[in-house]
Amino acid sequence: MRYDLDRQIDRRHTGSLKWDKYPADVLPLWVADMDFAAPPAVVRALHERVDHGVFGYTLPPPELYEVIRARLKSLYDWEVAAEEILFLPGVVPGFNLACRAVGEVGDDVLVQPPVYPPFFSAPPNAGRRCVHAPVRRDGRRYGIDFDEFERAITPRTHLFIFCNPHNPVGRVYERAELEQLAEVCLRHRVVICADEIHCDLVYKGHHHLPIASISPEVARQTITLMAPSKTFNIAGLQCSFAVIQEPELREAFVAAGAGVMAGVNLLGYAAALAAYKEGGEWHSQLMDYLEANRDFLYGYVERELPGVRMVRPEGTHLAWLDCREARLPDKPGKFFLEQARVALNEGESFGPGGEGFVRLNFACPRATLVAALERMRAALARWTT
Repeated sequence: MRYDLDRQIDRRHTGSLKWDKYPADVLPLWVADMDFAAPPAVVRALHERVDHGVFGYTLPPPELYEVIRARLKSLYDWEVAAEEILFLPGVVPGFNLACRAVGEVGDDVLVQPPVYPPFFSAPPNAGRRCVHAPVRRDGRRYGIDFDEFERAITPRTHLFIFCNPHNPVGRVYERAELEQLAEVCLRHRVVICADEIHCDLVYKGHHHLPIASISPEVARQTITLMAPSKTFNIAGLQCSFAVIQEPELREAFVAAGAGVMAGVNLLGYAAALAAYKEGGEWHSQLMDYLEANRDFLYGYVERELPGVRMVRPEGTHLAWLDCREARLPDKPGKFFLEQARVALNEGESFGPGGEGFVRLNFACPRATLVAALERMRAALARWTT
């Protein structure tokens, strides 16, 4: 069947973080959830579970372990045992558990800004120090400066939080880059906590490869975090998972959450299982739609937004817009909110290298995207005349 991704669903007054944060005249293209209805199979599964009428303490469905294992094998030729999968209420708790599980208070945790803001708060939450090794833009692509990355490692560096596909710059790292990154971490005995939540949102010509799947040696030193939440727009149901193949590391991760980490709710399990089992065609159509939105956005920025530049993302539904040449009178996020009534993420919240940028979420019906871009174009025209 064909799914109507052009349908505009009114999300205001539903408790939506994205839509209810701002006044009604603001178009929100900020926080990374999509404005599309979840796959019908997910909705059916939730109805069936609610109709059961009993909502007691719930174990993960055994079938969900098997579906995830089969998925990882099929997509990445990655063999994972059921006991190596740990369910979590989100990947952000996973960052925080990793910081508590690896090393000691006072140690360094390495991150690559500009990057998803919770990367910066997780280390100090655990009494660790956050150390930066920035991603670098090389022409029309972002990459890793491996010399700078290795220089940032100290004897107190025991954990690296890695984002791939990268939020916000949209890179999907290639095997050679992942192998080089893993080699450095192995040599320095740095555990990798890999945020791979956007692994299913990758565009044609690119392929996601979990860094842990490179070799058994890398797997033993890696915590991989994944979820169906971004893929199928079910983030509010809070079902994610970690894959940790080294037993002692897995035990430390579990111990770090003892008594404080909640489990996944039963509706989250039901949605995840239905999404992974029956959401394939919906996801395929979603990716075609997102890629068309990405390309439309890229062309529009080039033609219609003077002083704004964009690197075409290889993955995610997020665009990282460089507004520095526009010489705006204020931070770009503030400018577009006040002058265009469009809400974007302010770039500096993603750490050093984010100043003068905004992050735009293009996972919305095309009409919403066009309306927001027209507002931004008009605001820039008023400013420059």
